[in-house]
Amino acid sequence: MTEIQEKLFALQDAGYRDFNAKLLPTVDKERIIGVRTPALRKLARELLKSTDITVFMAELPHAYFEEDGLHAAFIEAIKDFEPCLIQVERFLPYIDNWATCDCLNPPVFRKHRAALLPHIRRWLDSGETYTVRFGVSMLMSHFLDEDFDTAYLEWVAKLRSEEYYVNMMIAWYFATALAKQYEAALPYIEQRRLDRWTHNKTIQKAVESYRIGGERKEYLKTLRRKNKEG
Repeated sequence: MTEIQEKLFALQDAGYRDFNAKLLPTVDKERIIGVRTPALRKLARELLKSTDITVFMAELPHAYFEEDGLHAAFIEAIKDFEPCLIQVERFLPYIDNWATCDCLNPPVFRKHRAALLPHIRRWLDSGETYTVRFGVSMLMSHFLDEDFDTAYLEWVAKLRSEEYYVNMMIAWYFATALAKQYEAALPYIEQRRLDRWTHNKTIQKAVESYRIGGERKEYLKTLRRKNKEG
């Protein structure tokens, strides 16, 4: 057992492990130690200050889910765009669950949105479940505000997948777009540009959002598609 693994097991919460395992059906339970997120993030900060993480970062795949969480935190700590991007590219093929995917959002990307865009487009086209999910999450995080362009809605709307974790992220993206760019996003729902399941999940998430007004929610409810509809 490595020194980092020993530190992780010292923070183990068996009950939390069982709880987490139910939320992560794509991860073998034997890979889950059971470390709560605040403790994991605290450990990541301590290791960044006290440990040479070079060897750890080079060793992929990791044995444990929490090691992947540390890896994501270490990537987020990289302050320069290109080195950070290189580490993201190395890590993406080894992500095997929604939680690790969604916790990876390097702050440096916010300052280099233009440079990030072509990589997002490539991730969307990858066909790899969590690489696609990550690409959609980057569009959602960085391109629904001042750098928004209707073309990005089109990128996501064209995606088609049999993967639950891709379609759920597409729904999350469009629900967020309805909250932030309602007039631009609404036609994609009115024109049924998404597959039925993702369309309905988008409406569900939008109706649950506190950022969308009551009248808009009521209208969105009328756009739900029934099971027999294509």
